[in-house]
Amino acid sequence: MKRATPVTSANVPPVRTVDEHIHRRRWAILGVLVISLLVVVLDNSILNVAIKTIADPDKGLGATQSELQWAINSYTLVFAGLLFTAGILGDRFGRKRTLVFGMVIFGLASLLSAYSQSPGQLIAARAVMGFGGAFVMPATLSIISNVFEPQERPKAIGIWSGAVGLAIAIGPITGGALLDHFWWGSVFLINVPIVIVGIVAMLLLVPDSRDPRPGRLDPVGVVLSIAGLVSLVYGIIRGGDAGWGSVEVLGTIVLGLLILGFFIWFEKRSDHPALDVKFFRDPAFSAAAAAIGLIFFALLGVTFFMAFYLQSVRGYTPLQTGLLLLPLAIAQLLFSARSSGMVKRFGVRAVTTGGMLVVGLSFLAFLGMDRTSPIWILCVVFFFQGLGMAHVMPPATNSIMSSLPREKAGAGSAVSNTVRQVGGALGVAILGSVLSSVYRDRISADLDKTLPPNMPKGPAGDSVEATLAVAGRLGERGTALVDPAKDGFIDAMHAASIGSAVVGLIGAVVVFLWMPRRAAGQTAPRAGRPEVPAEEQRSAKV
Repeated sequence: MKRATPVTSANVPPVRTVDEHIHRRRWAILGVLVISLLVVVLDNSILNVAIKTIADPDKGLGATQSELQWAINSYTLVFAGLLFTAGILGDRFGRKRTLVFGMVIFGLASLLSAYSQSPGQLIAARAVMGFGGAFVMPATLSIISNVFEPQERPKAIGIWSGAVGLAIAIGPITGGALLDHFWWGSVFLINVPIVIVGIVAMLLLVPDSRDPRPGRLDPVGVVLSIAGLVSLVYGIIRGGDAGWGSVEVLGTIVLGLLILGFFIWFEKRSDHPALDVKFFRDPAFSAAAAAIGLIFFALLGVTFFMAFYLQSVRGYTPLQTGLLLLPLAIAQLLFSARSSGMVKRFGVRAVTTGGMLVVGLSFLAFLGMDRTSPIWILCVVFFFQGLGMAHVMPPATNSIMSSLPREKAGAGSAVSNTVRQVGGALGVAILGSVLSSVYRDRISADLDKTLPPNMPKGPAGDSVEATLAVAGRLGERGTALVDPAKDGFIDAMHAASIGSAVVGLIGAVVVFLWMPRRAAGQTAPRAGRPEVPAEEQRSAKV
């Protein structure tokens, strides 16, 4: 009996599943996709720098604290609510079409935001930006899955993930530089030329792809997903503002969870589901999605209070604050694309667990930070956070995308980006609430001693910024509040850091227990033989 020849890279010719013409320009296509991703992610981090200027009645729109929050949250609410639906529509009608459509809407809404005449107009324009952005982000990742061969896809996704970190870091730098020379609307207007260049490049370079067998539409599932996500995210956002015991907050969160629960029940029984919930039975899919959500919960919660620490407590300008975040971006850029090599050597479970541990432990380093700590220590901590993220985000994202067939790439991308947005919103809301609660407790006694009897204590204790503003208005009497306010914020920051660390370490446990040792399409390396992706092995047997 003839002995079967083992499948190796030496006797199996490379199987090309991507058109040769598309394959040759794959890196140029990735560059175009990164540009579109950068402009969407960059916008949110830029806005954080411009908030104070927009609140100024002379230089900005005179927006109140609530209006400023909704200028940020209207984008997040629409963006997160539509991500899943946008991914499904891309699979059905063409990913290039939805990408270009999203970029056009995003560019026009950026123009409207730049020239808004009132806070209400800005909030509405930002919601439209979120609508456009929801069609851009899932399309970029699903196009990558259809342009790159399995063996190169992890590296491409690593570059894609690194671009997210880069945008988060350079946003404050760009915003600070613009506000030093131009009016507040420039932070939105800068999107327009980037969008125009991106659209032209997309039309020339990016191929279209879609699910060849999309089946019937599932309008009930689509409506349920939008209603459930919008209700859940709205409740999370309001929880950080109105308090978690509020009837409105608890009601909308419970309603959102009930709708999403009914959505899952409905999809399991549908013969043409918008989301095949059987995907979540695959540990490579569900554990990776959990890792993405948990790491963004911890990271965005920390970056939220770091802005106050650097600017309100340490006295750095917005531009300097952005520059101090560069180590995080540099680490992501250096290691994200290289994480695929670590996965090949040690396996996806080991790499993502290690990355989550690094991120979780790095949050504990903030416990040693005070008002006079050497700033280089913070830069080192940021670098290690970026290093950890670079070994979680690309492998986890690739694990999600590799566990699905290519024709369902839009749905997989949508799930990945949705858990990222929901996790980030939860992080800002919950850790922001912890920060506010601890700060109010710490500053309460000092406010009682310092404020005049006719001045309400509540608004002055809302945040370190509010306390310092009141101190400035009180003149010499208010100087007694400055040190307690800064010390109180440090205590609150330490409490939030512990919360972030706990979430990061929970993520490490989840990944270690449920993430498969090897990702879909990955085989264990053998001595002296390069590994052959599972997709190529299957193709070779056909």
